[in-house]
Amino acid sequence: MLCCRKKKREREEKPAGRSEASDSRESVSSSSRWIMGNSNLKQHIETAQKTGACQLRHLSLKEVPEELQKLSKNLRTVDLSDNRIPHLPPWFVTFASLKNLTINNSRLASLPEDFGQLKKLEVVSLCSNSLTSIPRSFANLSHLKTLALSGNRLTAFPKELLNLQQLDSIDLSQNAITELPQDMSGLQATELNLNQNQVSLLPNTIAQCQRLKVLRLEENCLDISAFTPEIMKTSKISLFAVEGNMFGMKAFNQLDGYDEYMERYTATKKKFN
Repeated sequence: MLCCRKKKREREEKPAGRSEASDSRESVSSSSRWIMGNSNLKQHIETAQKTGACQLRHLSLKEVPEELQKLSKNLRTVDLSDNRIPHLPPWFVTFASLKNLTINNSRLASLPEDFGQLKKLEVVSLCSNSLTSIPRSFANLSHLKTLALSGNRLTAFPKELLNLQQLDSIDLSQNAITELPQDMSGLQATELNLNQNQVSLLPNTIAQCQRLKVLRLEENCLDISAFTPEIMKTSKISLFAVEGNMFGMKAFNQLDGYDEYMERYTATKKKFN
């Protein structure tokens, strides 16, 4: 059973004793790759100008190309996945029409503080990066429906996500989250994925989340006592995914309120059959 495990991260280190000539060759090589990427980049920009969708995956980019600024008024979709972009430039928040943003597996370590200016965003996927937090301005993303932040370095549940009225699905799996806010009642999501974190306690206010139907908590540090009668009996949750914690499923099946939970589970299952 996995619990409270420390996630291993690969870190690139510059080998000791590298010569200036070696560094120079690497610089030339990088420049060559960038020039090759630039020829592709021009074609991608031209396509994006016509379609409003810009796909710049697998181009070994180390920063967001400045050429994208030309499309700030009409870009609706941007995908910068599988690159090496640690930060987004300040001007990125000028994409006033942006609805879908995907930057997975790109070494992203931070977002602009005024990220919340991208108020038309509906889908944000920033998985497999190095984010330790999100900006406070995230609370201004009033049209956000889907958020995926799995495989980052978050240690606490982002309070900025509470009270976002349109937010339906949240994926925070594979982080290092140890605790949830005491007041979760403002959460509007129908599905919350916290698999493979280090959560040890559940606030009773989860029972007050009126739209929460699916709660995934596999491979955390939860004891059976975390599932109080209030959570089991009065919450709207119809699917608990809880395997891989500090108790067996037999103990979960014997909880006070398990019968009420099973009634919700069965009713939901019938609805989709």
